[in-house]
Amino acid sequence: MTQTTAVEFQRKFGEFQHKALREPVEITRHGRRELVLLSADHYDWLVAAARRTHRTQDAASVVTEAVECSEMGPEHLHLDELIE
Repeated sequence: MTQTTAVEFQRKFGEFQHKALREPVEITRHGRRELVLLSADHYDWLVAAARRTHRTQDAASVVTEAVECSEMGPEHLHLDELIE
């Protein structure tokens, strides 16, 4: 995660705005984390996850798209046998 001070954030807002589209940007003040800037898609995903939607049809589109694009790690392939 990119980290910057509040003063640097103000000076280079556009740069950090672009970075936040790729990953969250942590903004500190007096050495302490105060804010996190993130993309709208990432925010929507977090909100949907916080709601703990259990039905696919009720999930936000950003969540269903993330699930559709995900891949299972090889250490979990044995679980396919349980489905069959």
